[in-house]
Amino acid sequence: MKYFFATQETIPPGYGFTHFDGEHFLWLAALVVLVAANTLLYRKLDAKGRQRWRRIVAVLVVGGEVLRDICMIVCGTFMAKYLPFHLCGINIFLIAYHAWKPTKLLDNFLYLICIPGAALAMLFSTWSMLPPLNFVYLHSFLLHILLVMYPFVLTAAGEIRPQPREFPKCILLLAAMAVPVSIFNKFYGTNFMFLAYPEPGTPLVWFEEHMGSYLWGFPVLIPIFLGLMSIPAWLLSKRREKEMAA
Repeated sequence: MKYFFATQETIPPGYGFTHFDGEHFLWLAALVVLVAANTLLYRKLDAKGRQRWRRIVAVLVVGGEVLRDICMIVCGTFMAKYLPFHLCGINIFLIAYHAWKPTKLLDNFLYLICIPGAALAMLFSTWSMLPPLNFVYLHSFLLHILLVMYPFVLTAAGEIRPQPREFPKCILLLAAMAVPVSIFNKFYGTNFMFLAYPEPGTPLVWFEEHMGSYLWGFPVLIPIFLGLMSIPAWLLSKRREKEMAA
């Protein structure tokens, strides 16, 4: 408990975990179990129960973020880098909005961007220097589980219906977000959306080391994720067509 309120900047070395060690795999297993369990639960709920579930998740993600920031402010460890301007931080508020006012663009953005983005954050955690009994550590893992779970559960229930023809709009929205975030990074020395430098432990480091610039990662990885996320979207649309024709 000594370092429960420590941050990446205040924790001494040697207390964290290694990517894909036993500890990390336990959290990845928790992600799979919780997402699967909530998918089954959501399918059994009526319309009112589903609405309540969505709004509870929205309150949890926003409330968790606010609580983390309050703890940091009280402890005097809050910094500009902890503002919710990373993609997952932005998705917190997109989910909160979607829980009350879903739109087609938000549906597709949460499916295309939020699911793989939060899943990658779980795989290549940037908080690996923190110990298990640490508030930021627990918040980070639990938050990203919720960020994966919300759009996945709604997609599995047929409420989010991803449409590949809408994906270019999602990429344009992502690019529009990147402009002010990049400007903020320049003025405040932050690295939101990894637009300033490759964060250690992320796949962008490979592009920095082997291709001279981590920026090559974006034009290479984005089409890959577009293709990967288009496959289940196409399969889901075909299944809906068969159900309607039956």
